[in-house]
Amino acid sequence: VTPYYNKATQAGLVGHFKAVADSVKIPIILYNVPSRTGCNIKPETVAAICKEASNVVGIKEASGDLSQIADIMARCDGEIDLYSGNDDQIVPIVALGGKGVISVLSHVAPRDTHDMVIKMLEGDTDGARRLQLKYIPLIHALFCEVNPIPVKAAMNMLGYQAGPLRMPLTEMEEEHQETLR
Repeated sequence: VTPYYNKATQAGLVGHFKAVADSVKIPIILYNVPSRTGCNIKPETVAAICKEASNVVGIKEASGDLSQIADIMARCDGEIDLYSGNDDQIVPIVALGGKGVISVLSHVAPRDTHDMVIKMLEGDTDGARRLQLKYIPLIHALFCEVNPIPVKAAMNMLGYQAGPLRMPLTEMEEEHQETLR
């Protein structure tokens, strides 16, 4: 993930991720989530990181910007595996060449999340679209408060022992619990 307090320049991000990649011998997936970190990894920066660090093999893209995601795919030309970081954009991101999703929805609807991706990869865009649209209300409910508050509440509602939240996270608002339920 990008540094979240000291907002780096794009050159700083290349240097940061290269240093991280050089310090380990395992594959790395970047996580671009500017809504949480305040720092966006631009498409040209993703391409530069891929050239500088061969063990950077993927990116979880959660910018929400489909134009940016298309630009990443065009610039990287198969050099990086791109995964949706937003459950409401699985179908369009896979349509742009994404490999799948790193998902919150999959915790409560694993089979259909899997099937949505497989249907897209196998060319059943109508089937994938139907699943994407079916889950939009649940996806919105899973993000009505800061993640992971809603997904932990959902898991507990389903009978799994997801455990308590740790501060500064608090229990889900009652009205949101009702919507989620």
